[in-house]
Amino acid sequence: MQHEHKTPHMRPPHFQFRRRGGRRRFFPFAIFFFGFALLFIGGTAAILYWAFSEYAGVRNIWLLLCGAPVAVILLAFFTIIRLYIRFGKPLEQIFNAIDSIAEGDLSARVPANNSDMFSELFSRFNNMVGELERSDQQRRNLTSDIAHELRTPLHIIQGNLEGMLDGVYEATPENLNNTLEETRLLARLVNDLQTLSLAEAGQLPLHPTRFLLADLMQDLASSFSAQAASLDIDLKTSIPDQPLEITADYDRLNQVLSNLISNSIRHTPKGGSISLATESIEDGVRIEVRDTGAGIPAEDLPFIFDRFWRGDKSRTERTNSGLGLAIARQLILAHQGRIEVQSEPGQGTVFIIELPA
Repeated sequence: MQHEHKTPHMRPPHFQFRRRGGRRRFFPFAIFFFGFALLFIGGTAAILYWAFSEYAGVRNIWLLLCGAPVAVILLAFFTIIRLYIRFGKPLEQIFNAIDSIAEGDLSARVPANNSDMFSELFSRFNNMVGELERSDQQRRNLTSDIAHELRTPLHIIQGNLEGMLDGVYEATPENLNNTLEETRLLARLVNDLQTLSLAEAGQLPLHPTRFLLADLMQDLASSFSAQAASLDIDLKTSIPDQPLEITADYDRLNQVLSNLISNSIRHTPKGGSISLATESIEDGVRIEVRDTGAGIPAEDLPFIFDRFWRGDKSRTERTNSGLGLAIARQLILAHQGRIEVQSEPGQGTVFIIELPA
């Protein structure tokens, strides 16, 4: 039955209980052993002390000989306890956390430790596990998001084709074109997913060439000028007089900037403006895409480069896959650059890209 299936890397919880139970049985045994040893040596010392108490010199010698082991055992016991508290217990905690993580429990954390020796180790370990847990959650979310994105066009295609076969819809060019458009949307989604997966794995082939950044800006302005003008949006460029040359994949960089400009056009109202600007910085160049659109709420800013993130929470807008910004980020990282966003609601948005020259 399906509900009886267990994931191979998960173990039943009683394994942990047994391991902790073994540690709990060790401490009573250790206390009993040390107590018995102290009792034996102390009893022997008391008997010898009583037997030779009438001889002062011999008494002192036997007292020293029998009392020294007691002092040594007490000192050793105290030292062991201190070493366990200082080293053994922190190491035991981190080993327990490692065992839990190996069994699939990514929520395991090492308790905070005040020791200067282990506090930094515990902090970095917890941060690492936190990133693993976040990556695992993103993987789960990705599966759900892909299923959601594929479901709608597949249902539309299936419904249209079934309607035509049943005679509900006529096989007119309009209905066929609507179905064809959904297949194009599916193809675009699959292509974007493939590009993103290759970029994240560092296997996306790049073809760097040396070119003038001004040429790329002019090509972008020419490509989007008609669309921007039809929406009464002012698209302008700001290019410095000094020629800026970079070595990069022209087509991939064009893809990144085209996606950013398309987003700006989509979210900029009539009468707004979009500006493309470039400038030289230390060891590289900076490219800015700035618009006067609605802006992005502060709570959404950390997530805009995530897969399938959209400003339209209802996802009624289906002309894009929701992967454009995630792909843009990975393409910029593949060029050893960085991309960031600054935005305030009602004040517009600016995307900043920095690339090595």
